[in-house]
Amino acid sequence: MPELIAPTARLHRAWLEARDEWGPGLHEDGFGIGPSDEVDLPDGFAAWAARLADASGPEEVESGRGCVYRWIVDGDRVHGGIALRLRLNESVPEFGHIGYGIRPSSRRRGLATWALGRMLDEARTLDLDQVLIVCEADNIASARTIELNGGVLEGSRDAGSGAVRRYWIKI
Repeated sequence: MPELIAPTARLHRAWLEARDEWGPGLHEDGFGIGPSDEVDLPDGFAAWAARLADASGPEEVESGRGCVYRWIVDGDRVHGGIALRLRLNESVPEFGHIGYGIRPSSRRRGLATWALGRMLDEARTLDLDQVLIVCEADNIASARTIELNGGVLEGSRDAGSGAVRRYWIKI
């Protein structure tokens, strides 16, 4: 049975397997990985997981500055990640309040739809009225996931790296 958990250094090997399945790069949506994060070695991975935990901490979340990071796992298998950005800052208009990604071998099982629903529950507990979710215009699976969770299409626009769809979900 899948669950959403806080990032943990315990799943280093499982996370690397998921990352390797995606292929090289920093495109693992929902994981909050940055160019300076060194995740291959245990110490670097632990520091990255701790940074994500700090951003998801009660003080950061209550102040509205944080970002709630969760991993989609089943046992010791990492299926993907999902993040809820709390403040409408410079990142939210481009990337949305919620970003997620599912590793290729775990797709088409309803995991993204399920995880997005759980993260919307979390947004509700944080008193958010609505959230913006953005996906690539040609990502039909992600658009369907958002629509299944109540997403209403605002429109499409060019985001520099290609066209994106912008959806709003009322909480």
